[in-house]
Amino acid sequence: MKPSLAIDAALGAALRELIASDSGSERPPAGIDAITPIGGGSISRTLLVASGKRRWFVKLNDAGLLGMFAAEADGLQALAACPALRVPRVVAHGIAGKQAYLVLEHLRLHGLRETAEVAAAGRSLAELHRISGRQFGWQRDNFIGSTPQVNTGHADWPAFFAERRLRPQLDLARTQGHHGRLIADGERLAETLGVLFVDHQPPASLLHGDLWSGNAAIDESGTLALFDPAVHFGDRECDLAMSELFGGFPERFHAAYREAWPVPGGYRQRRTLYQLYHILNHLNLFGGGYRQQAEAMIAALLAETGH
Repeated sequence: MKPSLAIDAALGAALRELIASDSGSERPPAGIDAITPIGGGSISRTLLVASGKRRWFVKLNDAGLLGMFAAEADGLQALAACPALRVPRVVAHGIAGKQAYLVLEHLRLHGLRETAEVAAAGRSLAELHRISGRQFGWQRDNFIGSTPQVNTGHADWPAFFAERRLRPQLDLARTQGHHGRLIADGERLAETLGVLFVDHQPPASLLHGDLWSGNAAIDESGTLALFDPAVHFGDRECDLAMSELFGGFPERFHAAYREAWPVPGGYRQRRTLYQLYHILNHLNLFGGGYRQQAEAMIAALLAETGH
């Protein structure tokens, strides 16, 4: 059977070789039966590759963006260290012709619904967060969306968040022409961030890093599946804050997480800070519609710090 979507010869040859050598196969596939585009990717082109009864999920982008796929593969392998999660197995990443590719195991998934599975998913996230590191950060830099995310290690969490999260987003906003209150107040917040952490010294938990509902689902066995990570060791409340920012996680998910690992007092205040990082990133990726929201969040946090 001919592939249902035409792809260039170099990519086709690379995919045929990869699926033929995929160690997850019970026997080598005979060849590619179909290649079908999948919607939903805002950064990369996504394909479903079929051979017999087996399926693979493939991401494509410009060859110059291979580092993004390498970072994603690294993050998926880190998440796979948590036995409570289902994470797509990384088959390979590389370059074929002018395209970078990432080939993953294809998972059959459904959305997060208000069921007993969702409660189990909340407990699974707590298990991920119980994996701890010696300091905040990660072994390599990666990406939040398509924005570079610096992960150079630091022993002090407020300093890490100010220097590796908040200030890089403010710098990027400045280069894109944003000035005035957003930058001035944002810098003032970065300078006084420690005030928000006087009574909160979080452990360095392994985080997904970009935990909105589009990056989480339930697999066929009822297990929480996570993908598209921006992993690092940080305050576990960062994942919780992101999961609440755009909705999509049922309350039963959050309740089960809190039962498994109660959230410290003062979380609501810190939630605004952690969500600010993602709102600034959305401003930098998608434009000025997020600026007013970011300014309001910064103002609220400055009021909390007394500055």
